[in-house]
Amino acid sequence: MVYSGEAIVPVEVGVESDWIQHHNEDNVVRRLLEMDLADEARAKAAIRLMAYQQRMRQSYNRRVIPRLFQVGDLVWKNVKSVGDVTKLEAPWVGPFRVMEKLRSGAYYLEDEGGR
Repeated sequence: MVYSGEAIVPVEVGVESDWIQHHNEDNVVRRLLEMDLADEARAKAAIRLMAYQQRMRQSYNRRVIPRLFQVGDLVWKNVKSVGDVTKLEAPWVGPFRVMEKLRSGAYYLEDEGGR
């Protein structure tokens, strides 16, 4: 409804979008097939990710030197990561005495004061 003026239709109304220009039933079928294959692509990506993680784990474990401690051994406790330590600062505290070894590979430690 226009009062004392001229009604003008915007140009955008007459211009068709790319989606409308290229729309046909083949595109709909193709899009549905792609959606069906998305689960398969996701599963393949998950398998590739697991294989990558396994290779990284094997590469890391090749360079790790396992250390086993006995009850009564004196050890140092690491309290800072390598990046958080300045040149003159030690990343560990201690010494601590190994009091008990747990099945999980962890240790109960005791300092010189008995704590």
